[in-house]
Amino acid sequence: MDFDFTWLLWGLPLAFAAGWGASRLDLRQWRMESRQAPKAYFRGLNHLLNEQQDQAIDAFIEAVQGDPDTTELHFALGNLFRRRGDYDRAVRVHEHLLSRADISGKDRDRAQHALALDFLKAGLLDRAEAALNKLKGSAFEGEALLALLGIYERSRDWQQAKQIAQKLEAAEQGSFSSRLAHYLCEEAEIAQRGGDGERAMHLLEEAVQHAPQLSRSWLAMSSHKAQRGDTAGAFDALLRLNQHAPQGLPLAAGSLADLARQTGKQAEAMAVLQASHERAPSIDVTEALAGLCSEPEAVRNRYLSHLEREPSLVITARWLAGEKLSSEIAQIQVQRSLEQASAPLRRYRCAACGFEARQHFWQCPGCQAWDSYPARRVEEL
Repeated sequence: MDFDFTWLLWGLPLAFAAGWGASRLDLRQWRMESRQAPKAYFRGLNHLLNEQQDQAIDAFIEAVQGDPDTTELHFALGNLFRRRGDYDRAVRVHEHLLSRADISGKDRDRAQHALALDFLKAGLLDRAEAALNKLKGSAFEGEALLALLGIYERSRDWQQAKQIAQKLEAAEQGSFSSRLAHYLCEEAEIAQRGGDGERAMHLLEEAVQHAPQLSRSWLAMSSHKAQRGDTAGAFDALLRLNQHAPQGLPLAAGSLADLARQTGKQAEAMAVLQASHERAPSIDVTEALAGLCSEPEAVRNRYLSHLEREPSLVITARWLAGEKLSSEIAQIQVQRSLEQASAPLRRYRCAACGFEARQHFWQCPGCQAWDSYPARRVEEL
C-alpha cells in the first residue's frame, strides 16, 4: 500500500500552527505573570515608603507567590518581619532560603547573617551565637564577631569577650585595648569577691598594660591595695592615674584626699588636686581640696575660689552650709532647698543616650556603651 503524501503536506502546516499558537499562549501567560509580579513588588515598595509595613508585607507575599524563586523578595520579607517584631516568621523565611540548593554562596551567607540577626533580636542568644559562628570566613565575619562580642558582654562571659576582642583587633577592625582592660577589671572583681587577691592584682596589672589611659584600672588597683592594707601603694596608684589619665582624676579626688590623710601626704595630694583645679574646675576636686583644709575659713575660701572660676549651685550649697544667716529657721529652709535643687546636678550622664545615674558607670546600663560617662557631674557638662 502506497503512502499518501498529501496528508503529510497538510499535517506539517497544521502542526506548525498548533505549536505556534501554544507558544503564543505561554508567552502571553508569562507576560501577564511578569507584569503582575512587578506591580505587587512596586506596590509593596510604595507601602514601605509610607511606613505601612502590614500592607507592604501583604504585597511582598503576593509577589513571592507569583515568583517563588526571587531571593530579594524573601530578604525584603524577612527584614520586614524582623522590624515589626514578628521574629518567628522572619526565621522561617531565612531558614527557607538556607534550605534552597539553587542560591549562590553569597546569598547563603547573607541569609545566614539575617537568620542570626533574627535570633539576636528575639533574645535567643544561644541560637544567635551558633548562627554567627557559621559566618566564619564569609564577608559577614567582621559583623558576626561584633555581634558575638555584644552577646558575650550581655552574658558577662568576659573570657570569651576577650578572645573576640583580640580577633577583632588582629583583623584591624579598630582598637579594643580599652575594652580588653574593662574585661580584665571585671574578671579582677570576680576574683576579688572569690577571695583570690593575687589573681585580682595580676589581672589589674595586665589591664593597666593594655590601656594605661583608662581610669578604671588605676582606681581598681588603688582600691584593691587599700583593702589589703597597702595605703602607700594605693596612694601611688592614684598618682599614676593622674599621670596617665588626668581626665579621670575627679573620680579619684575623694579617695586621694582620704589616702593622703592616712599616709601623711596631704601636701602632695593638695599639689596634685590644685593643678587639676587650675586646668579645669571640678566639683569633686574642689570638695577634695576643701576636705584637706583644716580651718573652716580655708574651706569656704576653696568654695569661693571655685565659684570665681565656674558658677555652681552644688558648690554654692556647700559654701552656704558654713555661713550663718540671721534666722536659724531660714538657714535650715534655704539649705534644704539648695540641697534638693542641686541633687540632680550631681548625677552623671551618658554621652551616648543621656541616661542619668547617681553613680558613675563604666558601661552604660541604658545603651550598653563603654566609657560613655564623663568623669564630670551633670552641672559641669
